[in-house]
Amino acid sequence: MNKELVIVFVKNIKLGKVKTRLAKTIGNQGAFDVYTELVEVTEKATKNLKADKRIYFSETIVESMWKNDYKTVQNGPDLGERMSNAFQQGFKDGYERIVLIGSDLPDITATQINSGLEALNKSDVVFGPAEDGGYYLVGFSKFYNFVFQNKPWSQDNLLKETLSQLKENRVTFSTLETLNDIDTFEDLIASKFYQSNLELQKKLKQLHD
Repeated sequence: MNKELVIVFVKNIKLGKVKTRLAKTIGNQGAFDVYTELVEVTEKATKNLKADKRIYFSETIVESMWKNDYKTVQNGPDLGERMSNAFQQGFKDGYERIVLIGSDLPDITATQINSGLEALNKSDVVFGPAEDGGYYLVGFSKFYNFVFQNKPWSQDNLLKETLSQLKENRVTFSTLETLNDIDTFEDLIASKFYQSNLELQKKLKQLHD
């Protein structure tokens, strides 16, 4: 059995339900188009990984995506609990190193995911820091549930607070390179993902004209 697992959290792509902060600037259709592309980037980044994969959708399984991979639905009242449940299931099933990523990272590649798994050979916990103070990747070789309890989700001190708690508990951790996830219009236009994607620029421009 493979000892490594990659969990991907995906929001079901529904108009008005994805990238709501971004939608305030570019509208629901624009946010929908952007998120659709970001999910494609994630699918590509995870395609040829040697580790096993489990795809967790927010509401319902979409069969046309991640065609041959294990798919299920997130379970729990808030993000922390949903992530915690996914990790606990993975460890229960015998995996030894598990990382979890979201699906709104324009620059995610297999390299960061593999670096995360590799870091777990020497650390209990690994984080991929996001520029907004949160994280785009979290992983464990030894599970600590407090990482997900009573945390300031979507706040700019999320990672800082989590790391100081790990230090207090003498838990070893590693951090990867910092990436930017896309939550706002500023994030979007600053990204290479947007600047090099003429098709997407055209779509958003048509929506605004």
